[in-house]
This record gives sequence, C-alpha cells and structure tokens, in this order.
Amino acid sequence: MKEITPAEMKAVLTLVKSPEAIYNANSLSKVVGITSMGTLKILKRLDLENILKSRKIGKAVTYKVNVEDSYARKYISLILVREAQYANPQVKRWVQELKKIKNTDVMILFGSVLEKSSPNDIDVLLITDKKRFPKLQQEIKELNEINIKKIHPMYQTYDDIIKNIKKRDKPLLNAIKGIVIMGEEKFLEIYNESRQE
Repeated sequence: MKEITPAEMKAVLTLVKSPEAIYNANSLSKVVGITSMGTLKILKRLDLENILKSRKIGKAVTYKVNVEDSYARKYISLILVREAQYANPQVKRWVQELKKIKNTDVMILFGSVLEKSSPNDIDVLLITDKKRFPKLQQEIKELNEINIKKIHPMYQTYDDIIKNIKKRDKPLLNAIKGIVIMGEEKFLEIYNESRQE
C-alpha cells in the first residue's frame, strides 16, 4: 500500500463523515485545502483502487465511499483509527478514558475537546441499542464521578442516527465529524444506510 498522505486522509475523512453532502473534486478541494487538480488526482486514484465510487451528475463527477468493497472498508477503518492515533495528547487522553465504556457500538469524540486546550466538558456521541442503554448511562455516570471534566453524552440508537442524518439534524451532523474512538465498521454501515435513497 502506498503511504497515505495528509491530504488523502483529510479527503477520505471528509467524505465518510459527511454522508449528507455530495462532493466533487472542486467542492472537496476547498475542505481539504489543496488545489482542485490535486484533489481530483487523489479522488481518481482512490476510485481506481475501488475505495471510492464516482458518479456523473451533469458535467460534474461526484464521489462517495465504496462501502460494498471489503478492501475499501478496511482502508477507511484504518484511516479512522489512524486519526485517533495522531490526535494531540489531550485528545488521546480522552480517547483512552472513553475506551473503558463497553455498552456502545460506536463512540465519537467531538466538540471543544478537539480544539481547545481546556474544554468545559467532553462531548461524546454514543450509539447503542435500547437494551444496553441503562447500562451505558450508568457507565457515563461512574466516569463522571471520577473525572474532573464531565462527559456530555449524545445518545442515539442505530435507527435514530440514520433518521437524524437523513433529516439533516445539525448537532448530529456536527458530532459525526469528530474522532471515531470505536466502532469503525459500524460507522461505515451507518454512512452507507444514511446515503440510501
């Protein structure tokens, strides 16, 4: 496998964390911060490798993650894990702390903790089923008793998150752009489901 460049990583992360958006090389280049030709080069290569799927809409070619391909799923899971590993030390500290939580399928750290050195609280999106929800609430309560910064949870079931992405719920769309701490494969399933017509 070729080395994954920061621009490539940012392009893939933007695509997978923005299921509500449709990107072409030009619109993605503004987010990634490189030229549209540089972005197009990345997108075409990832399309050739089957990591992305391209679709022509009028004159524009749009791209989305190819979650049907097992290699693409592994590649994107790797990038999601890598993002957490390359985070700053403060974020890594919370990644380790939050990994203690067991009753969730997907966990995403988001909000001020990703930008500020001293956030007021720790925002985390937790996706679980109704059966494990009381246990998950208890885990959060116990962690909040021992930590200086309080964990501010956003709870979602699998069905809720897909519905909320489809109806463009702003707080949720903001949350899924955070750092995936666990459940990369499940996160890709959510991406796929939320993109269905």
